[in-house]
Amino acid sequence: MILRGLADSGLSLRGGFNLEPGEECPPGPSGRPARAVLLVGNVGAAFWSHFVRWREQQAQAVANPLDSWSRMVIGAAAREAGARAVLPNDRPFAPFQQWAMRAEHLRPSPLGILMHPEFGLWHAYRGALLFDEPLEIETASQHPHPCDGCAEKPCLTACPVSAHGLHGFAYRQCLDHVRGDGHRCREEGCLDRNACPAGTDFRYPATTQRFFMEAFAA
Repeated sequence: MILRGLADSGLSLRGGFNLEPGEECPPGPSGRPARAVLLVGNVGAAFWSHFVRWREQQAQAVANPLDSWSRMVIGAAAREAGARAVLPNDRPFAPFQQWAMRAEHLRPSPLGILMHPEFGLWHAYRGALLFDEPLEIETASQHPHPCDGCAEKPCLTACPVSAHGLHGFAYRQCLDHVRGDGHRCREEGCLDRNACPAGTDFRYPATTQRFFMEAFAA
């Protein structure tokens, strides 16, 4: 039932894990610390048409529309499964990046985005389902990190203002450029991210990337 409901919205289960007794975790549906985590997210832009259709059906503009849509979809899946839904923007913030690395054995790319061996940088985690009891969860396979075999690192040289590098992410530098002369960035998405050769079959279309860049610029 979880899989069917998520698939109808272009989302999918992205792995999970059981927590050991005593491990720190947000509360599950009962209010006690959760014992299992299932991550929910998108692979490529399969979710986009579902999100756009929902947005067009709203009687008035919705603030933070993607968060609102994700909360609706993942919340319904949680109710069906007897779980509690949490989203990355919920406070107190849950450690989604650490959860994702644990669930799918991922590591960050030079851009800070988690690199997937198949999907590259074109995936995201939209929420998680927390359960009171452990689940039977298949352990994810470990794969070589695509960045380890990438000598040229084009993701660090495509940005016209060098927003990514050994210094990390120059947030203000990037934001000023996107709001100013960065027309191509606003229309096509982050040039560094698009320069990555991994997972290009899953790259978000320009309309999807434009939505995220507009949200970033705002």
